Amino acid sequence: MTVNLTIDNQPVTVPKGTTILNAARSIGIKIPTLCHMEGVVSPGSCRVCLVEVEGARTLLPSCIAQVGEGMIVHVNSKTARTARRTSVELILANHPLDCNNCSRNNNCELQTIASDMGITASRFPRLVQEHPLDLSTSGLTRDMSKCILCRRCVTACQNIQQVGVLAAQKRGFATIIGGGAKANLAETTCVQCGQCAAVCPVGAITEKDAIADVWAALDDPKKHVVVHTAPAIRAALGECFGMPAGSRVTGKMVTALRRLGFDKVFDTNFAADLTIMEEGFELIKRLTDAVRDKKAVALPQFTSCCPGWINFAETFYPKSLPYLSSCKSPMQMEGPLIKTWYAQKAGIDPKDIVVVSVMPCTAKKHEANRPEMVDSGFKDTDYVLTTRELGKMVTAAGIDFVNLPDGRADELAGESTGAADIFANSGGVMEAALRTAYEVITGRELPFPSLHVASIQGLDGIKEAAFKLDGCKPEFSFLEGVTVKVLVAHGLGNAHKVCKKLEAGDLAEYQFVEIMTCPGGCIGGGGQPRMTDDNVRRARIAAIYSEDESRTLRKSHENPEIKRIYAEFLGEPLGHKSHHLLHTTYTPRQ
Repeated sequence: MTVNLTIDNQPVTVPKGTTILNAARSIGIKIPTLCHMEGVVSPGSCRVCLVEVEGARTLLPSCIAQVGEGMIVHVNSKTARTARRTSVELILANHPLDCNNCSRNNNCELQTIASDMGITASRFPRLVQEHPLDLSTSGLTRDMSKCILCRRCVTACQNIQQVGVLAAQKRGFATIIGGGAKANLAETTCVQCGQCAAVCPVGAITEKDAIADVWAALDDPKKHVVVHTAPAIRAALGECFGMPAGSRVTGKMVTALRRLGFDKVFDTNFAADLTIMEEGFELIKRLTDAVRDKKAVALPQFTSCCPGWINFAETFYPKSLPYLSSCKSPMQMEGPLIKTWYAQKAGIDPKDIVVVSVMPCTAKKHEANRPEMVDSGFKDTDYVLTTRELGKMVTAAGIDFVNLPDGRADELAGESTGAADIFANSGGVMEAALRTAYEVITGRELPFPSLHVASIQGLDGIKEAAFKLDGCKPEFSFLEGVTVKVLVAHGLGNAHKVCKKLEAGDLAEYQFVEIMTCPGGCIGGGGQPRMTDDNVRRARIAAIYSEDESRTLRKSHENPEIKRIYAEFLGEPLGHKSHHLLHTTYTPRQ
């Protein structure tokens, strides 16, 4: 059913239930808002989107007010403009005006809206509340002095991720967003996914900045500084420089990193291929133990490459930990290999090597600081930059990113396959693992068009696929006829559902489960360029699959550098050395 209305003298026909905000957007009228987020119910708290509706007693917040048949809406009447301006001025009266010292300067939604409205000062008395900085976690910084009480972070934490840490406390002018009675995030069940930082319109919640530390390392002539970049970065970094969402910038990114002064530029995709070798063979071993040897095995096996998911499982579902693959994430595989294998090859003392990882994720900063991540004999990953932080470094260096020529990652830990590329997307880790595991078991390619398992791709919250093993190699004849069922979930709200099924014994029919913390997977990570809505996610996902399809090698076990590192250094998947360097353990958090 559709509804007909008029907005600023323009006729509009939209589906029943559409908000005035979205109806206006459908005809190119932009109504400002600070609390609204696509795909979830808006709290209507900022009052920046007020419009005048004929016959209504008061102005209506367009983000929650639904259209009605024959409604006449005035977005740009004097009454509506004045009310919206007043709302912004009231926000500014309780907001620090130190934009030049804020990490969000020139990338702040409040700053942009105030500028668009021509607001240079507030008519109201300054009543800024001072709050101490929360620097308690490795991944996030909270400055509640800058909070505008839009409640986007609450929506992300409560409604989307369902972690439930952030909430509005107290009332009126004393209202603050916090973690219950706990003063600091580190004292709460925060998993550091960074979705709060991804949606915050100002600088109240950001990633913990590592830029100064990385510049210091680059400026130290005694340090050999190596950088490696996650798969999701190449489909998002261009947005920091005005390029369309989903622009593939792999080559430009490599060139930019060289110009920043990194001694070696590697690709985390190499370690993603390595992850598939270890995780895929771990799955095969669990299947062998369960089917052939009739052992009690923790199946389904869960992926373990997402640190937010690991934090979530350790915190909320400790009974799930035996089901998790023991594989480290690609980032934490790359780090120790750089400080062991690469250090030996290059003849460099590992104490002089600084490993910098560029990740789409704030939880990666926490992961790098986990006490067990020192298997190289040193801290395996020294610093983690988000996509946004790398964008800032490139801009600060005066590099014309858009017009850079393409470069190539360095050898030894830079070669990768299309299977590694798709780690960035929800369903990608699963598909990559299946490409290798199926071929190892049967000797044939995965029987799906263009190697894509279509049913586990896309933005549906929970997805699954099933196929039968037939024509198995003689050494895997005991798996002949076994139906393999896999499950994929992204967003911690969906992870809750999957883990509850596991605890209830309702996942026994599945062999493999992929969980990613962020909506859409790593392409929607907490450290990616803002704002990430579903249109942006789809564009980035399409870019990643296009990158995969452009490759000559699209299966991890075909990577010649992977073959080389096993022949020269690791021995074999799940072997003694690989187990020491590439696998880990998990700890329940009480």
